[in-house]
Amino acid sequence: MTQHIGASAPTLTRGVLFAYGSLGFPLAAAFIALQVIVPTFYAEYTDMSLSVIGVMLLVARLFDMATDPIVGLWSDRTQSSIGRRKIFVLAALIPIGVSIWALFNPPQDAGAVYLLFWTIAIYVAGTVSIVPLSAWGAELTPDYHQKARVTGVRVAFGLAGTLAALLVPVVVGTEAGQGYGETLKAIAVLAIVTLAISTVWAAFKVPDTSDTQLPENTVSAVRELLVTKNPFRQLLVSFLLNAVGNAIPATLFLLFVTHVIERETMAGQLLFLYFITAAISVPFWVWLAKRLGKHQTWSVAIILACVFFIWTPWLSPDTAWLFVVIVACTGFATGADLALPSAINGDIIEWDALKTGYKRPGLFFALWGTAAKLAYGLAIGVAFPLLDLFGFDANGGNTQSSITALAFLYGVPCIGFKLAALWVMRNYPITESEHQKIRAELQRREAAS
Repeated sequence: MTQHIGASAPTLTRGVLFAYGSLGFPLAAAFIALQVIVPTFYAEYTDMSLSVIGVMLLVARLFDMATDPIVGLWSDRTQSSIGRRKIFVLAALIPIGVSIWALFNPPQDAGAVYLLFWTIAIYVAGTVSIVPLSAWGAELTPDYHQKARVTGVRVAFGLAGTLAALLVPVVVGTEAGQGYGETLKAIAVLAIVTLAISTVWAAFKVPDTSDTQLPENTVSAVRELLVTKNPFRQLLVSFLLNAVGNAIPATLFLLFVTHVIERETMAGQLLFLYFITAAISVPFWVWLAKRLGKHQTWSVAIILACVFFIWTPWLSPDTAWLFVVIVACTGFATGADLALPSAINGDIIEWDALKTGYKRPGLFFALWGTAAKLAYGLAIGVAFPLLDLFGFDANGGNTQSSITALAFLYGVPCIGFKLAALWVMRNYPITESEHQKIRAELQRREAAS
């Protein structure tokens, strides 16, 4: 199914959508564990300090950031009989599996070098899959609303993978705070098995025949995208700021639940609640985007999240019930963060084609992936050392001032970054009507040529 930029857009079948979206399940299961469980696990079960863990994970992220543009451009330039994106997803299967197993099942004497090496390994292997996968999805359809549908299906599978990973402690029978090691081992098995199944399914079912048109001087073209004022830079900066706002509380979630509201046994249930409400909300946000527009709907979700996060620094064990409400409502808002920005980025490909004559989705999603990784790296690389500075100890015995520092770090920076993202996104120019004009002009150019 070859798609030309300006051509009419046939509706994608459920089989294609589900086969493509299924790849989100194992990747999400692995990366939720990597983001939420692994830092706390290594802090509690190794001799490494919070600062060392934070720095190692930040260094791994900074190293991995350089791989996104390389993989994106490489996949844009690749010629393969089985598909320029598909071959990368297939090649990443074994490296991802090996890295997951090693990182989630460390030896007892694992130290900083071990954590750094295998974190870099899983990040790089993930990049080889995720960047081409995102570009692949954007190439399946040129339609404004179908892009949101493609992203929504992948997000739905991703949230299902996240929820499955969060249910693992119940399935394996581990107790909260006592079974992070067994939990990670079980998640590793889940992720590896489902990754193998979904990769084969997508390879056989999903078409990958789209063409690319690239500039001769790629470095100069990338620099122009980033230094000049344009819709892509506006979206990328807003996405980065919002992603940092999401990553800080995600990184500190287990510590917040354990030491601020003192409900460690509820951590798994609260995470499950957060992601189930996110999953439930995705169809709603996609529906609302059809009426308000994608970037306007995303702005509504950002405001909603800020309204509820503002209460988190003032919580205590006596107000744990309020945290349950906050988790549910911010989870609902997260559905928009997961479904809409990536779909908006897909629209940029047509804008770029009209403005420059290039078609380079691999590059666009590579820069997108770089921003996402920078957000997580900044979150953990800043939050953990700051906790250390305030004398916080993940194993307990903390003063009230260190607990208060944790509470404020959990909620306040999140709001600041989200409001900054909202400000940057104001007056975003590519609405549905503007996107239709872009496609119409591209179609006229194709007909003329």
